[in-house]
Amino acid sequence: MYKKILVAVDGSANSRRAAEHAAYLASLTPGAVVNVLYILEYDRTRSDVLYNAKSDDLHIDRKNKLVPIEEAFAQRNVTYELIIKHGEPGPTIVIFANSNDFDLVIVGSRGLNSFQEMVLGSVSHKVAKRVTAPVLIVK
Repeated sequence: MYKKILVAVDGSANSRRAAEHAAYLASLTPGAVVNVLYILEYDRTRSDVLYNAKSDDLHIDRKNKLVPIEEAFAQRNVTYELIIKHGEPGPTIVIFANSNDFDLVIVGSRGLNSFQEMVLGSVSHKVAKRVTAPVLIVK
């Protein structure tokens, strides 16, 4: 089945569901490994530090977002590696996925309506369109 899985997460409810599904699929295949990719958007992080919070508070908030995601893998005894990258989510996920030969890439859907998706685009749509591996979008 799938031995090398990438799941992109941002701490949202949809990405937690994506992580839970990745853990489930990996638990079905002995020796499967999941790479959990979390993207730090430089512009958003910088504006948060400047206007809203201290850097330490943001680090704690980020860790708190990742706890339930890591627990999903621990509960199923699935081997995973947390990878943190800086950049714009869509292109960063695509570059990482295409350069690491994954069997499956899993992303959560943010649930944009058709107009929002047409105007803004969505990370899941960009990933599905540009990643060479099969992509599973979890709602």
